[in-house]
Amino acid sequence: MDGVTAVPAPGRTAPGRTAPPGPDRTGGPALPTGPAAGDLLARAGRALARHGLVTAFGHVSTRVEATTWAITAPLPLGRLTPGAVQVLDLSAPGLGDGVPREAWIHRAIARARPDVGAVCRAQPPTATALASAGVAIRPLHGQGAFLGPEVPVHDDPRLVRDPDAAARLAATLGDAPAVVMRGNGAVTVGTDVAEAVALMWVLEQSARLTATAAASGTPRPLDDDEQAAWRAVAPELLHRIWNYLNEEEPS
Repeated sequence: MDGVTAVPAPGRTAPGRTAPPGPDRTGGPALPTGPAAGDLLARAGRALARHGLVTAFGHVSTRVEATTWAITAPLPLGRLTPGAVQVLDLSAPGLGDGVPREAWIHRAIARARPDVGAVCRAQPPTATALASAGVAIRPLHGQGAFLGPEVPVHDDPRLVRDPDAAARLAATLGDAPAVVMRGNGAVTVGTDVAEAVALMWVLEQSARLTATAAASGTPRPLDDDEQAAWRAVAPELLHRIWNYLNEEEPS
């Protein structure tokens, strides 16, 4: 898979359910002629680990062809190398040999959302805690608007390891850019790996702000116009966040 190049998703391009105009993406992954999928996924995994968003578990996947995705191997993401990726064939009746069972999540979302070009599965601690406490994550700051008016919560805490459970999770996600799984982490999606990973970081930051605001007073979410203004620049800023998440990566 080292020589496989990721392909951006067709169609809608914006997180937060709104398609903004095409911004300058300077500094982000240059798709489809940019880094091979293996290198991109390895960098994504190591960034998630450095920022405390994954521990022993977690996966990132990206589209490489119309029905073919690359997904990280079942290894700790902090130790990923470019060769530690596997093929996920959406047209096959099942998962390939050695493909992690949670790949059903990525497969279900990829099949339900043609606008999605990458999926990130992680364990953001504060977001997971808020879901268990029944506290909604709403946009209290500009970047939080990238997640939509309210992050949906999948109420089934069991592991998603079969196609039926994965389809239910994809239905909970709907057309949103993120979903929190009660007692089981979260999933974010984007048109490319940079957006999906950056949104996972934004999700955890939004959860921390929500927890702090709820402990201090009455949280005041951004109104619809304020959210729309921030979503209009989402792709540009998400790629800047991706660069920040990779600051400690050796050149």
